Amino acid sequence: MVYQFSFEELTDIHFCYGLADGNANLARRLYQDKYPNRHLPNNRTFTSVHTRLRERGTFKTNHGGNSGRERTTREVHVEEDILEAVDNDPTISTREISVNLGISQSAVWRTLHENLFYPYHLQRVQGLLERDFGPRLQFSRWVLVQIATVLNFVSSILFTDEANFSRDGITNFHNNHIWAMENPHGIVQKNHQQTFSWNVWAGIIGDTLLGPFFLPPILNGDNYLDFLREHLMDMIPLEYRQRGVLFMHDGAPAHYRITVRQFLDEMFPRGWIGRGGPHPWPARSPEFNPLDFFLWGYVKSLVYRTPVPDRETLRIRIIEAFNTIRNTPGIFQRVRQSFQRRMEACTESGGAHIEHVL
Repeated sequence: MVYQFSFEELTDIHFCYGLADGNANLARRLYQDKYPNRHLPNNRTFTSVHTRLRERGTFKTNHGGNSGRERTTREVHVEEDILEAVDNDPTISTREISVNLGISQSAVWRTLHENLFYPYHLQRVQGLLERDFGPRLQFSRWVLVQIATVLNFVSSILFTDEANFSRDGITNFHNNHIWAMENPHGIVQKNHQQTFSWNVWAGIIGDTLLGPFFLPPILNGDNYLDFLREHLMDMIPLEYRQRGVLFMHDGAPAHYRITVRQFLDEMFPRGWIGRGGPHPWPARSPEFNPLDFFLWGYVKSLVYRTPVPDRETLRIRIIEAFNTIRNTPGIFQRVRQSFQRRMEACTESGGAHIEHVL
């Protein structure tokens, strides 16, 4: 059974995390030195305790969100056992976990999905270059400073991205990577004579999922600027606009158009994140963007459960998948926690690869 920390221990965990300036690895070492006879938390515990206290003012976990039912102690313990099994062995199968814990495999799948674990990863066509390390390190350090000094900083970022949904799967054409189509029911169809696709824009800000917005078949600077001018601001809830939005997009060619950058300068006086912007987005870093490390993979798992017969069905399934995700309690809080862990891991690695947290 997973160890249950007392409130005194949780307080000390948070204290060490603060001493370490948000570095979970260092916080764990400090805690071990200070309390050698106590149970040693893993890195995730330090981050989770800090996030719960900062965002909800409590050490208690928030299982179930607004689902209308309190989770039993056994359910909470089973979830923690599943997550601990993955922490201890990232290669373990859901079948092994279900056998070891005596629960259904579907319960394991559900728990892992709700906690942002997936059996597939982004496959990079082009790996990191040595010159990428500096910008990645600078960006992650900047984010962590903002998290430490600005209340709910990550919740103010509007993360955005575009992806192409075809009959067979999703291609994120800006970052040159693709998720392979693996039908969970064992039905795989490729090389269809009839092909069809949709280009989709999406955004995540706070606990709100924006989109899907269906873009033209070919994205360029002109129609991207039209989208920003005519549609973007209407999609952002008023509460976020009043508090101030920090817009983010990657370095795709359409995003880098001078007219696009000028528009963003005018529309987001607080600044924005992207190539050529006040806060540069580091190249070849899709694993930093929640839409890359979370959203597109989750949408894919819902859309392609069974073969897609036609373009309109594909569009409907994309919309339904977005609705399913936006109505999942607590999912975006876990996304923010994952983003912060990635920033911490990048800082600890000196801007190099962070596969150990993916």
